[in-house]
Amino acid sequence: MAQADGATRTVIMTVDDDPGVSRAVARDLRRRYGASYRIVRAESGESALEALRELKLRGDLVAVLLADYRMPRMNGIEFLERALDVYPGARRVLLTAYADTDAAIDAINVVDLDHYLLKPWDPPEEKLYPVLDDLLQAWRTGDHRPVPSTKVVGHRWSARSSEVREFLARNQVPYRWYSSDEPEGRRLLTAARQDGRRLPVVITPEGAPLVEPEAPELAARVGLATTPTADFYDLVVIGGGPAGLGAAVYGASEGLRTVLVERSATGGQAGQSSRIENYLGFPDGVSGGQLTDRARRQAAKFGAEILTAREVTGLEATGAARTVRFSDGSAIAAHSVILATGVSYRQLAAPGADDLTGCGVFYGSALTEAASCHGHDVYVVGGANSAGQAAMYLARGAKSVTLLVRGDSLAASMSHYLIQQIEETPNIRVRCGTAVEGAHGDGHLERLTLRDAASGETEQVDAQWLFVFIGAAPRTDWLDGTVLRDERGFILAGPDLSPDGRPPADWELDRPPYHLETSVPGVFVAGDARAESAKRVASAVGEGAMAVMLVHRYLEQS
Repeated sequence: MAQADGATRTVIMTVDDDPGVSRAVARDLRRRYGASYRIVRAESGESALEALRELKLRGDLVAVLLADYRMPRMNGIEFLERALDVYPGARRVLLTAYADTDAAIDAINVVDLDHYLLKPWDPPEEKLYPVLDDLLQAWRTGDHRPVPSTKVVGHRWSARSSEVREFLARNQVPYRWYSSDEPEGRRLLTAARQDGRRLPVVITPEGAPLVEPEAPELAARVGLATTPTADFYDLVVIGGGPAGLGAAVYGASEGLRTVLVERSATGGQAGQSSRIENYLGFPDGVSGGQLTDRARRQAAKFGAEILTAREVTGLEATGAARTVRFSDGSAIAAHSVILATGVSYRQLAAPGADDLTGCGVFYGSALTEAASCHGHDVYVVGGANSAGQAAMYLARGAKSVTLLVRGDSLAASMSHYLIQQIEETPNIRVRCGTAVEGAHGDGHLERLTLRDAASGETEQVDAQWLFVFIGAAPRTDWLDGTVLRDERGFILAGPDLSPDGRPPADWELDRPPYHLETSVPGVFVAGDARAESAKRVASAVGEGAMAVMLVHRYLEQS
């Protein structure tokens, strides 16, 4: 558990699993820096990361991170690498023993380590303070002005409040949550001249209240880009999941004027994953949020525009131009388009589930709700990797997690490594051959009716939390009549358009469609929305990159 003194000063954090060492480091830090800095100490990498996330949401600053190398579960290098995603500007120090100096030197390359200190550091006046004085001076030379935070006042069991929190969190917008039932929440509502009947109320960093804001208004008021800077582009990427982000990175880095359009938040389903452990280059795993944030920053670095909360409703081919139309009636055009719209989780057909969505029934990880599940019994529906990853994440704080699987086993749809982790987690229970028949509650979920597929028997269980991962449906209805799709709505491309060797009807070019090209020349598809795609993060990113290569080929021959 992280501990701190002070409330508003810039933070110096120390992380060590040995309580005695942790207290000693914090004592020495307070003695020298306590008057000017807030000293936060943690006794595990996990608790330190949680504290960093809380500090980030509040808009607090972190100047220096000191981490012990030899910590169980997450060593100091692993912690500093993950802390980079939260506070990339913080100076990083590794505490090591003499035997660990080789690891410390390696960490200079892994996490851009600023310094490593050998234990013991006594006397601190000679071995600790001079190092930190230099690091703090270097940190102060940068621009580390506090980020004003957005305030959200809502109710725990308000579906719209949950949606707004998830939208802000997935878009990396710092915010603070205030319950409308608590004194500070009531004070904020009074200041906004609201009686609490319409929630949530979002208060922008400038102090402007937004009552039950829709996503486009909220995005624009919290600093997200929603309006394109041009009318015509080389490439429009529709969808901000792994495939879309991959396409935006490669398109912009290769000189194409690129704009990515996302209806909600970048990352797609992968961005909601608590842990992805089979993605190349991350042997210790990476959260969907971390991977998404890195990809988004990478795309922006190369000059790609990223528009959030813009819903695409139409696609037209007019001569050499491909026009993309938005729900508000506006439009942009481009030489080429990549459809990376991904998929959405199917809705639970059980009676009562629709009425309780956002009030105990959630689709996807809904990671903003995970903290509220602490000490509770949680149910997860689904048997694929996304359900397994959510179960593992929720099990960290929940009293129990029950995985409800319609099939006979997990082996058919879940990766072997994840099945092993679930089997080794004592508070996760797997119930195969079980379906949810009903969801019950007055204002929020209170009970579930479960049915055993083999016997047909039903039972009711107490439940406040249900997370649903039951297959996926493509978001392609708006393309009806424009590009060819299969009977399930997935987009056909390349060889799948010509099963008999002949190009599709209305194909005007004297060449067959390229591998990821749809039935409309110059319009490509990548990722989960493509028929017969692999439905994996790595393959989606690869298809996004490949689609850009084919865009270049198309443009060269146009």
